[in-house]
Amino acid sequence: MNRIGRRANETLIEMALSADDDIAVLTKFKRSWSEGEESNGPLCETISTAGSEVPSGSEIDKRHESKDSIFFRDGVRRIDFVLSYVDDLNKEWEKKLERRKEFESNLQKAGLELETEDKKESEDGKIYFVKIHAPWEVLITYAEVLNIKVPIRENDIPSMVENPLDCMLTPFRLPEKVMHPEPDYFTAPFSKDKQELYLINDESTFFSPSMRNRIVNYILTRCPYGTEEGKKKFGIKRLLNNGTYSAAYPLHDCQYWKKASDPNCDNERYTLYMEWARFLRFYKEQPLDLIRKYYGEKIGIYFAWLGFYTEMLFLAAVVGVICFLYGLFTMDENMSSKEICDPAIGGEIIMCPLCDRECEYWRLNTTCESSEYSHLFDNVATLFFAIFMGIWVTLFLEFWKRRQARLKYEWDLVDFEEEQQQLQLRPEYEAKCTQKKKNPVTQEMEPYLPLTSQAVRFCISGTTVLFWVSLIIASMIAVIVYRLAVYAAFASLMENTQSLQPISGLLTPQLATSVTASCLNFVIIMILNFIYEKIAIWITDMEIPRTHMEYENRLTMKMFLFQFVNYYSSCFYVAFFKGKFVGYPGAYTYMFNRWRNEECDPAGCLIELTTQLTIVMAGKQIWGNIQEAIVPWICNWWGRRKARSNPENLYSRWEQDHDLQTFGALGLFYEYLEMVIQFGFITLFVASFPLAPLLALMNNILEIRVDSWKLTTQYRRPVAAKAHSIGVWQEILNGMAILSVVTNAFIVAFTSDMIPRLVYYYAYSESEDSPMSGYINNSLSVFEISDFPERNKPKQNPEGFEQCRYRDYRYPPDHERKYLHTMQFWHILAAKLAFIIIMEHVVFIVKFFVAWMIPDVPADVKAKIKREKYLTQKILHEYELEKLKERLCQGDKRATEKEFIATEGRMELSRAM
Repeated sequence: MNRIGRRANETLIEMALSADDDIAVLTKFKRSWSEGEESNGPLCETISTAGSEVPSGSEIDKRHESKDSIFFRDGVRRIDFVLSYVDDLNKEWEKKLERRKEFESNLQKAGLELETEDKKESEDGKIYFVKIHAPWEVLITYAEVLNIKVPIRENDIPSMVENPLDCMLTPFRLPEKVMHPEPDYFTAPFSKDKQELYLINDESTFFSPSMRNRIVNYILTRCPYGTEEGKKKFGIKRLLNNGTYSAAYPLHDCQYWKKASDPNCDNERYTLYMEWARFLRFYKEQPLDLIRKYYGEKIGIYFAWLGFYTEMLFLAAVVGVICFLYGLFTMDENMSSKEICDPAIGGEIIMCPLCDRECEYWRLNTTCESSEYSHLFDNVATLFFAIFMGIWVTLFLEFWKRRQARLKYEWDLVDFEEEQQQLQLRPEYEAKCTQKKKNPVTQEMEPYLPLTSQAVRFCISGTTVLFWVSLIIASMIAVIVYRLAVYAAFASLMENTQSLQPISGLLTPQLATSVTASCLNFVIIMILNFIYEKIAIWITDMEIPRTHMEYENRLTMKMFLFQFVNYYSSCFYVAFFKGKFVGYPGAYTYMFNRWRNEECDPAGCLIELTTQLTIVMAGKQIWGNIQEAIVPWICNWWGRRKARSNPENLYSRWEQDHDLQTFGALGLFYEYLEMVIQFGFITLFVASFPLAPLLALMNNILEIRVDSWKLTTQYRRPVAAKAHSIGVWQEILNGMAILSVVTNAFIVAFTSDMIPRLVYYYAYSESEDSPMSGYINNSLSVFEISDFPERNKPKQNPEGFEQCRYRDYRYPPDHERKYLHTMQFWHILAAKLAFIIIMEHVVFIVKFFVAWMIPDVPADVKAKIKREKYLTQKILHEYELEKLKERLCQGDKRATEKEFIATEGRMELSRAM
């Protein structure tokens, strides 16, 4: 079955490596072209006549032809890619015109077919559209280059045994034709010499649209357009950056809200919108196979991971809600809050002022409400939940590996080596690196960046990152200074404002300071984040990474390091520093020798950590959804406002997609980054807020539909890309999982009040009937007011108090070791350190045991992979044997009997293995 006409054996890339002249790169692809005639636009509209006859413009009645089509004017050749440009008559006009002529000429020499839409046909009368079609010969050439797998036989491996409980999941299922739009096949890498082997029923549909746009994009990114300043220039990305073209994109197959009138259209976009991208379908499973078919494996893997993460969050959210309800139902039984609220106990305890001079003495029972609410999160269930989440993280990561392995098999990614695809040099690297050296593997000359240049670039990059991280730390210190400076103002305001008296028990100066500081911190986070994104991309471009994988990994690490410090620094401060270095009355510690360090609430700092976490986490999620959904919708609405007044059949498919937003190469990067930062919130600080997984679950249910909605309705169709995993994000998640065990152990030990209560319960309690009675009095030390230095002493003491209390374990003023730490303090410290060591070791042992027990690849998937490899090899060997028999029968002297015997022996060996 010979489907290929006469052509050269070299591909565009092979020719690029061997030719010095840009034109010679492409002219080796032998074809005949029609020159075309001068069009109304600045470029010649050159349409290839290879493969089919194209009617002339006079034969087409454009007034009655619907332009909402994905085909050339002949209605046969599919539009695989679209380039657009504006005819702007500025000083760069001639240079851009020359680039376009050269670029489009070289595209045609590479085998692509072009058709140009004059600007008079566009909606605004300004934009030219160049439609690109990849004929069969180009597709099969580059399918072999890109190692694309194609069907050779329908899969005969029996499907998994049905689960009896599947009937209960029926309401959550999608129709079979949506979940599995294509039959399951055995596949093999495409080879031009073995076309009879593949299931080619129709050349026009054999390669899916996502495969076709991937092939065309591969050519576009490497096609030259001339020499400028003595350097070769190539690639559509550079042409987009310098304004030669305004956009380059593949087409959606139809409008998302209705099916196309063309019966040849698959209407996959419409199906995705109806079954996946609407919020009312939030309870349905995702059509991952259809997503993969339409958008490619890279986007499919992202949605598979996000869906799996959301499913696993359901378990964590249920356990978190149970722990929260435990705290809610036992609130009335909490002896600490009872004593604080008791007028005879908390009402009689006079606390030392919380700031110098301006603050007054206050009674402990004024914090009654906040102490009751702190019990919601600071109870025995907190310890259980912290340990549970340490194990949950391991289960999530291990089960995701299994899910990922199953997807790799189902999506033909088992033998896909990401390095093979991603180690191809970036066009930007090839363009900027003028020096060349021999590759020790391929023995071919390739560009390289000298070591001295790399060192200088890395130094500049590292210095820039360090500067921005330091800027974040400086901004956090500024927020701390704000907290210290405004506390006295809040205390004075609430004391002197009568209208605030009714809520003074709930809205304490500590809480007011914490909430306003958290909001201020969130605003600073978002501003720094916006600026640093631009800086991170700039310094990564400056480093000139060699491959796409290096580029993404470097950018990922820079962005994650910044985001980690940016989002979590304030939580780390409240969790591990606030209230830990306060000193004591008469010997307070000061920041910059001016602002007195903050103290925790008598009930602990955990409630403040919960407040900080809630504001930053919820604020980020709300702001993220606004950015992802509302902003693109407004931009698209504004861009399409003129088109609504014209007939629908005159609003072409390429113009409709042109008016959409661009889903850039880093689109998925930001999606992953957003989810990984959220993952940190629900793991690193989950001991302080058991409801964090519930918030994350609700956000992710919305996130899946928002991401799918914007991708299907608001963005141009992304270029399909392959990926067999979530990449470097897996290692980042593993690192955060380990760090989360440490942070939660420290939160329970040092931020929570649990360890001091347990030490009191077992070692210092004086009541057998009520072991926790007297704990509050025991946890507060006594200070003689007359010992206050003038700097700390309040201006007024109208009630003539002689002593005040403060949160610490120190000897009273009448003791010989006045104001030094008591033995109970050292007992508690030892208990905290022992708890951290024990908890970390127990959780780590369980984590590693669980990880060891759960295999990364399910047993049935391993068996299927081996079965498919065996059957594929058998099919290929049988094909080779049949071809050899044909050659023998035709008297081919090169086909010897020994070769025939060797081929049969290889088949037998394959069967035996």
